[in-house]
Amino acid sequence: MATPLAPLYISHGSPMIAIEPSPTQKFLKALGPAIDAVCGRPRAVLVMSAHTMARGAVLLGASRHHTIHDFGGFPPALYELRYDAPGDPAVAQMAQTCLAQAGFDVPLLNEGGLDHGIWTALMHMWPQADIPVVPLSLPASASPEALWRMGQALKGLPPDVLVIGTGSLTHNLRRVFGSGRLQAGLVDMPEDPESAAFRQWVLEHATAGDWSALWDYRRQAPYAVEMHPTDEHWRPFYLAAGAGASRAEPEPQAAVRLHEAVEFGCLALDAYAFGPGAAALKTALLTARSA
Repeated sequence: MATPLAPLYISHGSPMIAIEPSPTQKFLKALGPAIDAVCGRPRAVLVMSAHTMARGAVLLGASRHHTIHDFGGFPPALYELRYDAPGDPAVAQMAQTCLAQAGFDVPLLNEGGLDHGIWTALMHMWPQADIPVVPLSLPASASPEALWRMGQALKGLPPDVLVIGTGSLTHNLRRVFGSGRLQAGLVDMPEDPESAAFRQWVLEHATAGDWSALWDYRRQAPYAVEMHPTDEHWRPFYLAAGAGASRAEPEPQAAVRLHEAVEFGCLALDAYAFGPGAAALKTALLTARSA
């Protein structure tokens, strides 16, 4: 029996991950081939990104997507990159049906476009841009628990559809820019204690499958508000987690951390996998790294 696809939460970091080598870029380059080898190539990926946020959830069901350069002030080479992947209207329709059956009213638009939270990750995982993509916008006011339950609803999708959330495990850009760390190029500086404490709390509760605590992260996690002054980069974690968690609530379904990295002392780029296929994917990545 094939290993199930493991829903993923990926930290994408700066748009410069598209062109600048880094440990996280190297991880993403290994991740796509590992998924193909362990689980088989996905039929499509459904992605919720921190950078496509709307008043409510919306599915983009176009048959073709264009590359959105939703940033400014970067080198010209970054704006020349294209990742014009196909869409999958049929998968988008199935996702809408799954969500509707769970009580979520999610419009399906015949529109396309991939923000940089999507294409800067996928371009390293599957550089041929030949896997269809279905973007699902982040609802601006949805709670972590609501997003987790949206993920649960997406368990009704065919097993060869991969669910991904993209953002950043910590995301306080005021700390990065205001401190002068970016200007000084301090990418590899020691990690701030606040970032380390938040990452460790997430690791402990995610690997224990303690979803009730994770839903309440804003109150329970150390330095949660400091690490996420606004939490749009964190909440896609919950969609992927719900898509991988067991339906037999409250049975815990542990998460697996696939990658950890921190830039500028406070921008955490950890990645997680969820569900029965997560451990096998982690093993494949470790094997490839040691080869």
